[in-house]
Amino acid sequence: MYTLLPKIESEPEIDTLRSSDLDIPSEFVDEVIFAGGSFWDLEACLSGVDGVLRTATGYCGGSVVKPTHREVSMKITGHTEAVRVVYNNRIASFRSLCDAFWGSHDPTNKEYLEFRINTHLRSAIFCTNEEQKRLARESKVRQQMKLDRRIVTRILPRDSNFVFYLAETRHQKHYLQRDHAGLCESLGLHSTQHFVDSHLACKLNGVLAKCDRSGAVEDLKRVMGAHRLPEKTRLALVQTAQELTNK
Repeated sequence: MYTLLPKIESEPEIDTLRSSDLDIPSEFVDEVIFAGGSFWDLEACLSGVDGVLRTATGYCGGSVVKPTHREVSMKITGHTEAVRVVYNNRIASFRSLCDAFWGSHDPTNKEYLEFRINTHLRSAIFCTNEEQKRLARESKVRQQMKLDRRIVTRILPRDSNFVFYLAETRHQKHYLQRDHAGLCESLGLHSTQHFVDSHLACKLNGVLAKCDRSGAVEDLKRVMGAHRLPEKTRLALVQTAQELTNK
């Protein structure tokens, strides 16, 4: 399903793996964890929110240290698939993140009520602080008023009971990796940490997940215009845009 990415001899001309939050004061960088069905789709959805700096897929809420996807999927660890989001709070409001979260899955799915060891797909917001918890509750109330079925999403504190473990490399930036091995190579993305730390990979994953190909092409053009890119990466993006146009 996945192509083994060859190592490159030298680093890209510009450090595209560099995290985009390095020059942002720490008080403007926040973090939250969402769980809402499959983490592939949830990560792509949250990546599209303006102000999101980085995303990572992983496992949260179980009893086993560093679980594998196989173990989690077998429902023997108590973990749920989840996405960690790092964002610039001057650009991305917590409300905008919650809005994207509600739109990414069905929060009324009764299967998510089984918040124990026998399910690995749940709906939850793991809040870093009391302010996030308050805003998450307010957002849940607003969303509930739009629906005729009860939302089963849980709002929980991110504490020692809900440790987040990174998922394997193949589960990071799924839509970027799935059909665009050459683009990943041009960005120097080879390891789990590479995919987790790259702001550009975060944004591209959100764009490439779109069903609207014309919209995806326009978004790719905006990405190219907003970043200084190595020539190899720019050419790979042009080729990707052409492939989407021709489909």
